[in-house]
Amino acid sequence: QVQLVESGGGLVQPGGSLRLSCTVSRSIISIYDMGWYRQAPGKQRELVARITRGGSTNYADSVKGRFTISRDNAKNTVSLQMNSLKPEDTAVYYCNAPTTTGVFHSWGQGTQVTVSS
Repeated sequence: QVQLVESGGGLVQPGGSLRLSCTVSRSIISIYDMGWYRQAPGKQRELVARITRGGSTNYADSVKGRFTISRDNAKNTVSLQMNSLKPEDTAVYYCNAPTTTGVFHSWGQGTQVTVSS
């Protein structure tokens, strides 16, 4: 089983920054597109950032220009740099490998991001 471990969340004021990290248990990250998802209470889990095997990136409109996804295949990690954070960014953030209809792997525990004054 591939295990995904997210870290880096916390409490931050509006306008602040956080950097999230996702570590994959096996050295197979290079064969997948990877993405960051988030889920706020009462809302569906949404894909907010994706990075392809070739390094191309895509972002949800809600985070475009503020978030940056990157990957380090040698370290089996995917990162999400989050700047200019807003209260509406508050959610549990997860990483996974997107498919057309879902994800390849079991979900990890996620990491909580709370943006509040």
